[in-house]
Formats: sequence, structure tokens, C-alpha cells
Amino acid sequence: QDEEKWDFVLVSSIHEVGSEKEIKRKKFLDELSKKGFTIKKIEDKKLFYGVRAPAHIFRKYQWLLRNPDSRLQNPDVHHDVPVTTRIRLVNFILQNTVTPDLENLRDLVKKKVFEATFPLHEKEEVREFLKEKWARWRDIFCLQPIEKIRCYFGEKVALYFAWLGWYTYLLGFAAVAGLVVFIAGITIFNSSQVSKEICEASNTIMCPLCDQKCPFWLLSDTCTYAKVTHMIDNEGTVLFAMFMAIWATVFLELWKRQRATVVTNWDLYRWDEEEEELAMELINNLQHEPRKYQHSYFRSTIILLLVLVMIAVLIGIAHALVIYRVIATAFFTQSGSEFLREQANTMAVMTGAVLHYITIVIMTKVNRRVALFLCDLEKPRTFSQRENNFTVKLFTFQFFTNFSSLIYIAFFLGRINGHPGNYVRVAGRWRLEECHPSGCITDLFIQMSIIMLLKQTISNVMEYFIPWICYKLRKNKKRPKKRSMMLGEEEEAEDPCKRQWLSNYRLNEVYISSLFDEFLEMVIQYSFTTIFVAAFPLAPLLAFCNNLFEIRLDAIKMMRLYRRMVPRKANDIGIWLQVLEAIGILAVIGNGLVIAITSDFIPVQVYKYTYSPCATENSTDVDCSTGYINHSLSTFRIQDFEPYTKVPEMLPDFARDEIKECRYRDYRNADDYSYTAQFWHIFAARLAFLILFEHVALCVKLIAAWYVPDVPQSVKNQFLDRKHNNLCKELSMMEYSTEV
Repeated sequence: QDEEKWDFVLVSSIHEVGSEKEIKRKKFLDELSKKGFTIKKIEDKKLFYGVRAPAHIFRKYQWLLRNPDSRLQNPDVHHDVPVTTRIRLVNFILQNTVTPDLENLRDLVKKKVFEATFPLHEKEEVREFLKEKWARWRDIFCLQPIEKIRCYFGEKVALYFAWLGWYTYLLGFAAVAGLVVFIAGITIFNSSQVSKEICEASNTIMCPLCDQKCPFWLLSDTCTYAKVTHMIDNEGTVLFAMFMAIWATVFLELWKRQRATVVTNWDLYRWDEEEEELAMELINNLQHEPRKYQHSYFRSTIILLLVLVMIAVLIGIAHALVIYRVIATAFFTQSGSEFLREQANTMAVMTGAVLHYITIVIMTKVNRRVALFLCDLEKPRTFSQRENNFTVKLFTFQFFTNFSSLIYIAFFLGRINGHPGNYVRVAGRWRLEECHPSGCITDLFIQMSIIMLLKQTISNVMEYFIPWICYKLRKNKKRPKKRSMMLGEEEEAEDPCKRQWLSNYRLNEVYISSLFDEFLEMVIQYSFTTIFVAAFPLAPLLAFCNNLFEIRLDAIKMMRLYRRMVPRKANDIGIWLQVLEAIGILAVIGNGLVIAITSDFIPVQVYKYTYSPCATENSTDVDCSTGYINHSLSTFRIQDFEPYTKVPEMLPDFARDEIKECRYRDYRNADDYSYTAQFWHIFAARLAFLILFEHVALCVKLIAAWYVPDVPQSVKNQFLDRKHNNLCKELSMMEYSTEV
């Protein structure tokens, strides 16, 4: 029965006899035969070649990489090689077998000599268990069988699922905290003094929001918007941002412990990837010379410059989105529909967010091409080094693609647009957007929620249904019609391999970067969950719900819709750990900036303790933020409008000549429009808060990292015992040999 187990299947179209492709294919298969491979050919609409490696290959592998501990005990015992190791080794030999024309398997696939190469999904016990107990929607809240996943897909995939499960488990705590902060925001929804003042300001006349058709407006018109803003922008959010900065650190520290435990159970804690690769090279070709390490400063400089150019392009795209919003606002305010005129700003932000999502989808494809091109320029030494370089570059590009627009809204919107009578304009015509009088944080909230919801729903639907539809179409197309039996005709026995190979061939192709894509998706989501969480406390909850589905979605895809992945050995999640640590530091900086700059938290505090009735008149019976709104608006004289601005029609209840001035959000003097002392006071407070917040948060992160050891004591003790026992054995063997 074991004789019928095949390690790999190569699929080829049926070429004409004597054609170039047929000769190339024959040469490649001859090379495999020379190495002792058994090859079985089955003909259908395509040619299928099953290959099985000779046993001596695996014996060499076991001998070269045997555990130093077991060398002492009994060097002759042969354990069975795990299926994952078999597949990995055979894949390595197939990829590195070169024909006399110096072509390897990758070249032959490019030249369409072979169409596909894949290991088989076997009808084995582990697979049935995983299909029933793991790759099902109903197991959404169950623990994952990581050990079984490792036995079937190898360590790298198992570590991905272990990491994703751990991340989701800890997200649960962050999600609860975020929900509590959000609900607390809703309950004090109506009680905020600042939003009360906005709702009661029915005679505060505000300056028009655009140049041509915009009227003067009353501050009280934006009552609802102000309430929503103060639902997000309150003291609770500051604490939550601190909490998330600490959460990010604790999550990574606990993951390091989790990983150490898992990997020790697999006996891979001290595993050396380089040694493994050299051993496989030697098994494949005894004359192999290892590629030496190289480093060229010239090449690194070129790559660095190209990366900077690409980042500049991505920032340029963010600028284009800003200009779109500016022009869209102008367009909506001049439209015929009253609804569009009133909601011009919100409409521009929402359509801008959808457009941003579309650019993310398109630029993801472009970024991948560019990152691959840069990796080829770099000429990395090994596959894992190439993967690390690719990871860092693609993540950097994706980060700017996803976040440049958010960074603009958070830190620049409404801060660089000038003031009435002297606006900053795009192309000398369109005014830059302004923030709402109650702060910019709602714009950030809208943008974050739209992008996160779109990204998670659309991406997941596409990720599942595209492979599912492809698989169904292929399955139906390939279904053979049963031939009607002629009288007396014997039905030929169908080769059992044929059905299995065909069913595997119909599954979707697995790409070398499939697992990488899953990681990238999760790490970008992790960035959304931590970096701007002060503006969107529901981010962890959305991420948590998404991940519960994501785990099962990936499981179903791997088990039922895709061909079997080539297992890879690993003892950690690779360079992703450094990427996650970098995001943790960015999260501290990002949240500090959001609270210091985007939110109204600092101006309100400065007002309370310096300018409010509590501070000036010692009156304790009033709310300390009373009068804040009036204090935060500056006055503009209508006669100073630019000639380009058409002074709008008046509000219906006011006489035309009555309005001599309007208010706008800034701290400027009424006579020469220069900044007031309050502006500099608040500016200093913002900087002081930022420095304080970041230092405190980073100190807490460092303390948390020190407090939680990376490696559990049990793992350290296990290694200690092992070393002790080995040394004792060595000693007793030495004494025994001297006695003899």
C-alpha cells in the first residue's frame, strides 16, 4: 500500500512527439530517474507524472540532521520520516534538478513544458480530522489543533495559525475595553458641556465654508455632529490609547512565550535554517558549493533611493486624494440638491474614503510588483533572506498606501488652510478643507470605519468566493461523461491514482506567497487596530469579529479549495516579529499625536485650568468648560473678505446690514489676524503632553517587556535537564570505555 504513495505530481500538456517541449520534458524526467526517483505516468486529457523519491535520500537527511542528543544513544535507529519532511525534501530536489540544457523546473514551467507541480492531499487520518474538526464554520469558537496542522502543513503554517489564534484571543480583551469606552461615550453623549454650548449657539454666525454659493451659517446647525464628536473625543479615549499601547507590548511578549513553548514541544527551539538548507543542497548534489554572503553598498544605496521614490509616489497619491476632496466639496456645495449642499463636507469625506479603498486595492498589486523587482536587484543569498527583504519592502509600501490619507486627516487637515481673507488654495482656486468647529476627530473616525469595514467585508468575501467559484467551474468542466457500456464489453479497472491526481489537479493553485499574503493582511489589520485607535475605539472589536471568521476561512481554503501547500520548516514567525514591534512603537507615537493634535482634549484642558470661570473667578458651581466654544472661535470682519469670495446672502432672520462679522475656528486677534497668546499656550501644552505621553508609554512598554520573560521557566529547565543528562551519559560512556 505504501508503494502507491506518491510524493509529488507533475502535470504536462500532451505535446507532439519530437517537439521541443517533449524533448525538454524527457530530459528532466531522465535526470530524476538518474537520482533514483520512481516515476509513474498516467494519461488523461493531460499527462500526469507521479514521482516518488528513493529511501536513501531520506536516510541521508536523517543522518545529516539527526538530533545531537540521539547520536549518542543509538545511531542505527531509523524513525519514519514525517510526510511534511518528505514533501519538503522532494520539492527542494525537484526545484534544484538541472537538465543538461541548464534549465530547472521553474524555467520549464515558464516555458509551458510542465503546467503544474504539487504534492497530494492524501486520504489520511490527519486530513480527515482537520476537515471535520478545524475547517468548519461551526467550530468558530473552538481551539485549533495546532499539532495536527503541523503534521499536515508543516511548521510554518502551524505557527501562522498559532499566532493568529493567540492574537485573536488577546484581541478579545482589547475589544471589550474599546466597547466599554465607546458605550461610556454614548452615555455621556448629551451631558458634554462643549456640545451643549454648540447646540445652544443659535446666534453665533459662522463664516461661509466655500467661496461662491455658501451662506453664513449658525453654529447650532451642527449640533448632532458635535455630539458625535464628543462621543469619540473624551477623557476615556486618552486612557484607552494608553491601554492599547501597553496591550500591543504585552501581546508580543506573551506571544514570544507561547512560541517558545510550542517550538520546544516540536524540538525545534535551537533549529538552524542554514544547516538544513546546506544539508538539502548536498543531498541533491554532492559537488554543491554554498553561495557566499555578499554585501554591496552601491546596490543598497540604489535600492534605498528606489524605495524612497516609491514612498514619494504613494504620498503623492495621498495628496491627489486630498485634492479630490477639496474639489468634491466645492462641487457638492454648488449642486442643485439641498441635501448635498448641506452635507457637502461629510459626502466629500465618505466618497474620499471609498476612493481611498479603491486606490489601496490597485496599489497593493503595484506595490507587490515593485517589491519583487527590488528583491531581484538585491540578489539575496537564500529563499528565506529573499522572503525577509520582500516582507520589509512590501509592508513599508502597504503602510504608506493604507495610512498616508489617514495621517493627513489626523495631523494636517484644518491646520494648513489659512484663515478667512487669506486662505491657502489649490491651484489658486479651491480652498483647502477645514475642520468642523468641534474638532477633526470625527473625520478620522469616518475614514477609519469605512476603510476597515470595506477592507474586512469585501476582502474576505473575495478571498473566499473567487477560489470557490473557480474550483466549482473547474470541477464541472472536467467531469467526464460516462460511456454507455457495449454488450459484452469489460469495464477497464480505473487506476486508483488517476482519480486522486485529477481531483487534486482541479483544486486552485497554491502560490509560493499564499501564506505571506495572509500574514500581510493580518499585520496591516494589526496596524489599524493599534495606531489610530484613539480615534476609533471600535477597531479592536471589528478586528476580533473578522479574525474569528478569518481563521476558519483560511482553514477551509487550505483544506478544501487549494492544492496542498509545500510544508516549510520554521521555529518562529520570522521578520514579522520585528515588523510587529515596529508597529507597537508607531502605535505609541500615533496615539500620542492623535490625542495631542487631532483631538480637542488639550485645548479643553488648557481652557479649564487657565481661562475658564473656575480658574478666573473661583466659581465652583459651574462646569469648568463653560464658555470654551466662544473662547475657541475667532472673529472676522466681513469687509476683509478676498475679492474672489462672493459675500453670501444673509441668513433669513438677520437684516443684511446687521452682520458685520463672522466667527471661525482658530486663535487669532480680531484686528490683524495674528496668533493670540492662547494659541502659543495651547501649542506648548500639546507638545508637553506629546513628550510626556510618549515617554510614559514607552517606559511602561519597556517595563512590561522586562516583566514578562520571553522564554518560560519550564522551557529553560527542560533544556537544562537535557544538557545535564547528556553530559552524565558522556561521562559514563567514557568511564565504561576506559574500563574495557
